[in-house]
Amino acid sequence: DTMGSSTLIKTNNGITQVPLETKFFGKRCISISGEINDESAIDFTDKILELNIESCEPITILINSPGGEINSGLLMYDAIVGSKAPIRMICRGKAYSMGAVLFACASKRYMLPNSELMLHQPMLGGRVSGNASSIKSISDSMLETKKKLNSLLARHTGKSEEEIDEATNFDHYFSPTESIEFNLCDEIIEFSKVIEFVKEAEW
Repeated sequence: DTMGSSTLIKTNNGITQVPLETKFFGKRCISISGEINDESAIDFTDKILELNIESCEPITILINSPGGEINSGLLMYDAIVGSKAPIRMICRGKAYSMGAVLFACASKRYMLPNSELMLHQPMLGGRVSGNASSIKSISDSMLETKKKLNSLLARHTGKSEEEIDEATNFDHYFSPTESIEFNLCDEIIEFSKVIEFVKEAEW
């Protein structure tokens, strides 16, 4: 976990060591880092829930993810679009596949100058085996999933599902400028802006 380091803070009892993640959480800043799976999705939605209970002030999310499990990603998607507190998502490095879908659905979407997004069709997890009927069932399910993801991306970019389908027919990498042109991103920001976002927030 990229937020696994710790920092020292002053308390009434002197100096205490706390995880950076805890300090950032107190500043309404959380991360999506690494692969998206059930565990990371549950942890993420718990944090969004807690921050919404505390206040409706904006939540800053720092994302750097290669993507991962679609169902887990869709749980995170539900939390982001359902959050009463506005979500500002910052891509630091990369947001690929399901990570790019999560990035695109935030209230405000920012990219650091050297980060990138990548969209493609849903991938099969594991090897496909079984009889013809079960393989057809997997194929139908994947087409449904593809349609659902295309529909979500169309909703958040203002593009048609046909345009999304065309753009995701291959591994399509988007620079920050290309992301803005495709309406996956709102603004390219410097790291100093990220510091401002996190510094201004406090419970």
